[in-house]
Amino acid sequence: MRLTVFASGSTGNCALVRGGGRSVLLDAGISARRICAALQAEGADPAGLDGILITHEHADHVSGLNVLLKRFPLPVFAPGIAADALRRTLPGACAYIRTVEPGRPLSFGCMTVTAFPTPHDVAQSVGYRIEADGAVLTAATDTGCVTDDMLRYFSGADAALIEANHDVSMLLAGPYPAYLKKRILSDRGHLSNAECTFLAAVLARRGTRTIVLGHLSRQNNIPDLARRTVCRGLEGTGAALYVAPELGRLDVEVEPCCV
Repeated sequence: MRLTVFASGSTGNCALVRGGGRSVLLDAGISARRICAALQAEGADPAGLDGILITHEHADHVSGLNVLLKRFPLPVFAPGIAADALRRTLPGACAYIRTVEPGRPLSFGCMTVTAFPTPHDVAQSVGYRIEADGAVLTAATDTGCVTDDMLRYFSGADAALIEANHDVSMLLAGPYPAYLKKRILSDRGHLSNAECTFLAAVLARRGTRTIVLGHLSRQNNIPDLARRTVCRGLEGTGAALYVAPELGRLDVEVEPCCV
C-alpha cells in the first residue's frame, strides 16, 4: 500500500491511498485543478478513483470537492452529519454523496476502509483505517485529544498519519485572538506537538513502524520543531518519522511489519 500526501495543513488537506489494485482520495481540501495535476503526476487517472473519503466538512478538507465532482462522477463517503452538510452546500453533488457509518467496514475490492470517530469542533468527524496488501494505514488529523476509541482503531497499524498542529508556546504568544486559541487548545480542537508525541510513542510501542505528522499550522508550528519534538518520544523504538508538507508531495510506502 502507498500513501501520497498532496497537501496537509490549515490551508488544505488531500492525500491519495493506493493498495490492492484500488485507489481512494483522503479529503479534497485543495482545488480540483491541483488535485488532478497531482494525480496525473502520480500516473493516476482522476476518473479511475474508487472513491473520496471525507473526514469532516471544514473547507480545508472539502474545498475542491464541488468542481471535482462536476468533472468526475466519483462516489464520496462521509459520516452522516457531514454528508448531510455536504448535500446542503453542494446540491448538484447529492447523487454522489454516500453516508459512511463509523465502525462498519467498506470494501473497495481488496481494499477495506473503516471510519472511526474523532473529537473535533464539528457535529461529526472521523478518521479512517485502511487495509490493503496485508498492510494497515490509519489516518486521523483534526483531533482535539486522543481517545480510547482512536487508539483502538490505531492498534496494529503499520503506518499512521497523525496531527502535530501547533507548539503551545508559539500559539499562546502568537497573534490569534483569545477565543481561537481557546478553541485550538480544547479537547475538540487540534493536537499539539506534545500531545502528538504521546500518541506517536504509544503507537510505536504497539508496533507502528511509520509515522507521518500532518496538519501543521503555518502560524503556530515549524516542521523541524515538530519533527524534533516527536523524535524525542520515539527514541529507541525504531519507528521512521516523516513530516507532510503544507504544499508539495510526500510519498510513503506502507508495508506490513507489525507483530
